[in-house]
Amino acid sequence: MAALILTPNIPAADDFYAELLSTHQGLSTEESHKLNARLVLILANHIGDREALSAALRAATLNEED
Repeated sequence: MAALILTPNIPAADDFYAELLSTHQGLSTEESHKLNARLVLILANHIGDREALSAALRAATLNEED
């Protein structure tokens, strides 16, 4: 498993963030949560590395205050 990248690593990150926000625009809270869940599962499937996914879950849990 490669080390989990936790530093900014997305080209045009601000553009991606704007796209992500616009994708949620007009959705109810429930629809937004469902979209996030689908996105997580799609990206997890793309990554496909269980160790990396577990490390990401741990990293996300450690940063809950952010």
